[in-house]
This record gives sequence, structure tokens and C-alpha cells, in this order.
Amino acid sequence: MRTPKQVISAWVDAMNVHDADAAAALYDEDAVNIQIAIGTPVEGKSAIHRDFVNFFRSTPDTYTHIENLFEDGEWAILEWSGGGTFIGDGTELGTVDKKYTLRGCGFFHVIDEKIRFQRGYWDKLTWFKQVGRTID
Repeated sequence: MRTPKQVISAWVDAMNVHDADAAAALYDEDAVNIQIAIGTPVEGKSAIHRDFVNFFRSTPDTYTHIENLFEDGEWAILEWSGGGTFIGDGTELGTVDKKYTLRGCGFFHVIDEKIRFQRGYWDKLTWFKQVGRTID
């Protein structure tokens, strides 16, 4: 049986090979992913899968490095650094081919080898400045 730390290591591996199917397979059917900078929770495995597909499409060279990975019972805590080249979805103006780097952290509640809950923290303003977007 994989520990929460091992599940999140597999999650990072899926992110780094841009595999939406493998990443989504690590989530429970009723999982919830809240990225604080975005605000709106993504609920359910299929919605999380769509979110990964869109993310990998908009940033095809994304990468994630593990800075620290901790485990406490059913929880894994990931401090990460990463980045890529944001190409958008074809509707953004002035944001095509913009490289960015970020640091952040994520908290993952893992039960029976599946992510049931995820909360991530990263700085939206830093990302927006790097890709040439403005906050409304």
C-alpha cells in the first residue's frame, strides 16, 4: 500500500510527464481541489482531469520540483518550485510564449491511496506579472 508521500511523489511524476490521465487517476471520484489563488474549487475526478488537460495544453513544458515533501498520517505536504512557458488557450492576447517560475505548497489528504482533498498556495500576482496579464 502506497503512503501519502508516495502518492504525491507519483503525482509530481505525472505532472512532469504531462500525463493528465495518470495525474487524475490518483484522485478519489469525489475529490476536491482548491487552489487558493484561483478561488473556485474543482470538484470531482472528471473535473480535475479536465483541469489537468487544460493546464498541460496551456503550459506544455510545465515542470515541478520537490523542495520538501512531508507526511503526517493521512496528509502529505509538498513544497514545490516549478514553471514553464504559458501559451494560453488561444484566446489570451499578449500572453503567448511567456516563461514563468513559481514556488508554492500543497496540502493533500490521501485516503486508501487516493487524493480526497487538495489545497494549494501560490502567488497569482507573481504569475500574472510574468505572463503579462493584469488582475481585474
